[in-house]
Amino acid sequence: MTHPIAKRVIVGLSGGVDSSIAALLLQKQGFQVEGLFMKNWQEDDNNHCPATQDLMDAQKVCENLCIPLHTINFSNQYWDNVFEHALAEYRLGRTPNPDILCNREIKFKTFLDYAIELGADYIATGHYAAISENNNIFQLHKAKDLNKDQSYFLYTLNQTALSKTLFPIAHLEKPFVRKLAAEAGFPNCDKKDSTGLCFIGERKFKNFLNTYLPTQKGNMETPDGKIIATHDGLMFYTLGQRQGLGIGGRHNGDNAPWYVVGKDLARNVLIVAEGDNHPLLYAHTLTANQLHWVRGSAPQTHFTCTAKIRYRQTEEPATVEMLNAETCIVTFENPQRAITPGQSVVFYKETVCLGGGIIQ
Repeated sequence: MTHPIAKRVIVGLSGGVDSSIAALLLQKQGFQVEGLFMKNWQEDDNNHCPATQDLMDAQKVCENLCIPLHTINFSNQYWDNVFEHALAEYRLGRTPNPDILCNREIKFKTFLDYAIELGADYIATGHYAAISENNNIFQLHKAKDLNKDQSYFLYTLNQTALSKTLFPIAHLEKPFVRKLAAEAGFPNCDKKDSTGLCFIGERKFKNFLNTYLPTQKGNMETPDGKIIATHDGLMFYTLGQRQGLGIGGRHNGDNAPWYVVGKDLARNVLIVAEGDNHPLLYAHTLTANQLHWVRGSAPQTHFTCTAKIRYRQTEEPATVEMLNAETCIVTFENPQRAITPGQSVVFYKETVCLGGGIIQ
């Protein structure tokens, strides 16, 4: 069966520079390129959600490239499949990572399905990651620009998604991406990188969560049970947190910083300890479940790899022992700081992202 030379690709355009350059590069490579702008959050005010400006930027890029731009509202899917899950995790005192779930449920599932309905051969995004294929087995790799590598957020992609996805800027470094955008006359060439919750944007975190979850103040205690302050609600704190505790400079302390080292959900108590190297901040092992393997199954029931428990971290040598298909125990060679329930541990073999799971 012969295929047309110009494969049809729909690029998820966010209004940012990375996805814009992805569209430009694909067009230069001879693909039939179209853009798609996803609205995945119903704004409740115009001060926090810059979707209108993002859409305008995406439209200008498409006009520059002379390609059509589709727009679609996935707000209901985002609420049901991403945001409700995040709220449930916060209720349990955990710290979820909505960006990872958003990639799995929205960008590489809902968007992919919609693009295929539109007749696309592939979707593409501006993610900093790479895909390889050998004997019809697809692998997810780190990007060339390790400072921007986003494979940590993409470990839930499956073989179907990888077979239908292109990451055109995998081999580029961010300064060069901005240079290409400037040369192309894109208005977003100097636009700052997005931060905050996926599709929701930058917000005052406490105020935002307060809108959806009731708060319950409680005691802040030392590990030996001494009450030293009150907290605003367990959901506002994460393990290892230092800022925002409001307990610095206590007269009977040794002037060392305080950190969150635990949560007692049953008693609604936030446990804090003093000192950068307090032993409760560190652990060698963790349990993870909701495992996902890019190839479809774990490499072995017991294997060594490198792993990391947060995005901005260098991978560490680790051993993974599978307890069953859904759960594993990860033992790190070196103790890890602030292992946080609800976050993801992601496994690597050199440049290849093997998969990952949710820290329990």
